[in-house]
Amino acid sequence: MSLDALKAAVPDYARDLRRNLDAVVEHGGLSQQRLWGTVLACSIAARSAHVLRELAPEARARLSPDAYTTAKSAAAVMAVNNVFHRTRHLLSDPAYEELRTGLRMTALGHPGVSRADFEFWSFAVSAINACGLCLDAHERALRRLEVDRETIQEGIKIAAVIQAVGTTLDAETVMEAVLGDS
Repeated sequence: MSLDALKAAVPDYARDLRRNLDAVVEHGGLSQQRLWGTVLACSIAARSAHVLRELAPEARARLSPDAYTTAKSAAAVMAVNNVFHRTRHLLSDPAYEELRTGLRMTALGHPGVSRADFEFWSFAVSAINACGLCLDAHERALRRLEVDRETIQEGIKIAAVIQAVGTTLDAETVMEAVLGDS
């Protein structure tokens, strides 16, 4: 169960994903907590059992128990926020923006790790879930916390690569089962 096992599972036609995994995990320049919290939160958001099976144990080994739990919490709260806010934004009736949210989101107020790390994890999950309002809000929060654009872009890259690996491996599993492809 590891990053190496995940890379080995990537088919040759998608070999760039192996290199991209190396680039974002091994050479991205983030702190271990920021990196592995992002990897875990994005693995959850990508909804790929294969990716989560391989990367969650490695994230658990590299994160403190509080950071591990908080990364999962970021993925959970953003699963709610991204759908809620994206939908309100997509509705043509602006009156929905004025209504009270009425959903509990205590993790946002007291994350249990540095505010910058929690915002970073939330930003990366929002990239996977494609919520423009949440992306803007978390990017602004990160900039206020003096996180530079190059660092913020690392979150986008991690989200993109983990999502792509999950999509590819899940498709391979289905095609192998249905078509006998390998």
